[in-house]
Amino acid sequence: MQLRQSERKQARIKMALQGSAGSGKTYSSLIIAKGMTNGDFSKVAIIDTENGSADLYAHLGTYNVLSLKPPFTPQQYVDAINICEEAGMEVIILDSISHCWDYLLDYHSSLAGNSFTNWAKIKPLEKLFIDKILQCKAHVIATMRTKQDYVLNQKDGKFVPEKVGLKSVQRDGLDYEFTLVFDIDIKHFAAASKDRTGLFMGKPEFNITEKTGEEILKWCNSGSISDKSTPLTNPSYLH
Repeated sequence: MQLRQSERKQARIKMALQGSAGSGKTYSSLIIAKGMTNGDFSKVAIIDTENGSADLYAHLGTYNVLSLKPPFTPQQYVDAINICEEAGMEVIILDSISHCWDYLLDYHSSLAGNSFTNWAKIKPLEKLFIDKILQCKAHVIATMRTKQDYVLNQKDGKFVPEKVGLKSVQRDGLDYEFTLVFDIDIKHFAAASKDRTGLFMGKPEFNITEKTGEEILKWCNSGSISDKSTPLTNPSYLH
């Protein structure tokens, strides 16, 4: 046990993009990845659960695609990430992790017995997946679908559903696991709902460009290099 001074190390970004269908999550993820790799798409892999939507943007460049098929189990995502790591990918896009949550909900519903206690069987499966994201050797960009959220309010003695905004199709609080979270609207404008980098929080909505990825990479590389780490993508930022 040793007391030491705080020191920010170089980091691999773990970030998420959330938005409704058609908001441009896949495209925006690829643009960020392009900026983070100085335009070298050979270092980018997209793990696709969206019926081949990753290939719709092949005109941007030749990136790598790993397509998954149902059931979208946590272990299948973990295996896919391992394949990308072993191939030396520097940015891994998970498009989308909402399918994993859908699988876990369906699995929970299929279990016999007490619904509340059955969550104890689900949490270790989700933890396996989330831990793999957080411990991944590459930068990770995860996409999450959003849907309209409702609450029941009492009016005239009756409970009436009222819209309260959009909610990601994911476990409540999952966004806390990420360093950076962008909310993307249907007009493709992004805003940071969580930002531990300090680059985007409190700033007006913006369009995601390659420069966004460059800024994120620069932040990742601005810390010191630990003894066990290797320099990250585009080391020119260190000079």
